[in-house]
Amino acid sequence: MNSFKPLVFSGVQPTGNLHLGNYLGAIRKFVALQENNDCIYCVVDLHAITAQLVHDDLRNQIRSIAAAFIASGIDPVEHIVFNQSAVPQHAELAWIFNCVARIGWMNRMTQFKDKAGKDRENASLGLLAYPSLMAADILVYRATHVPVGDDQKQHLELARDIAQKFNIDFQDKIRATGAGVDMVVGEEPIHGYFPLVEPLIEGPAPRVMSLKDGTKKMSKSDPSDLSRINLMDDADTILKKIRKAKTDPDSLPSEVDGLKGRPEADNLVGIFAALADRKKEDVLKEFGGQQFSTFKPALADLAVHVLSPITDEMRRLMGDTTHIDAILRDGGERARARAEKVMADVFDIIGFLR
Repeated sequence: MNSFKPLVFSGVQPTGNLHLGNYLGAIRKFVALQENNDCIYCVVDLHAITAQLVHDDLRNQIRSIAAAFIASGIDPVEHIVFNQSAVPQHAELAWIFNCVARIGWMNRMTQFKDKAGKDRENASLGLLAYPSLMAADILVYRATHVPVGDDQKQHLELARDIAQKFNIDFQDKIRATGAGVDMVVGEEPIHGYFPLVEPLIEGPAPRVMSLKDGTKKMSKSDPSDLSRINLMDDADTILKKIRKAKTDPDSLPSEVDGLKGRPEADNLVGIFAALADRKKEDVLKEFGGQQFSTFKPALADLAVHVLSPITDEMRRLMGDTTHIDAILRDGGERARARAEKVMADVFDIIGFLR
């Protein structure tokens, strides 16, 4: 092997209802990436229990994420769609990475600080070690690229640190197994086994904010359902939520600079632009000077037009989960076959007896 084969990996947690922000910020990009890449898309159900151990219906939450993938246009035949727990090598490699990573690295993760809050001593060990499992998710397939948002960039950097430390610590053993790749770390040439994964950033990611507060991200965990548009919302619900979305009394500006200091207006214009695959400038050329009473119905119509086919297909798939279960089972078998080969190499490199 002279180089790492390009491979895209990404995952979505099965927690709460998927919403418009998840679709525009992640899933729609997944669909675009599959056109020119080998892709593995995972429902990361092991991650779902790090912050909340007991779930009411985790199986159907897993199915719902997979249904959203398929309904949005991801091809589970050409690519792989599966749930993480179906491939035990994720957890197996995560333990090895727990031994590679340093406690200081984990303590610096801002997401742990945010999620654990002031009562860190009561947070689960899984929440602290979450980034090791994330690194294992990616590297158990030796994926080279991951589409990431701002909140995951630090974790991706840690995945690179883990891969780099493994490669350096075991470089002689990697060379002896013949399973590695000549690469350069800093200015030092080494023979490494894991790629230093790269973030995949395709254009500016739409930052979708709460419909009730334009300064906060749209979130599954927000107690108000009016703060988000769920992918399973029907047309009437979407219309109601957009009609009730917080705005200010002024009309829409004609220039993007006029959105400064107006977070709710900026958010709604941004959502329109993302749904229509247009720039904010173009949206304001059409609606500048008009009141929200005119803009909101147009936004609602656009949202329904884009999301209704996805919602209808998700409802169909969730109405009889036989097809979704078959897709996940097939994807799990194909993912496991890839992961088994990597773990066999890792066992040989470390020196475990097989």
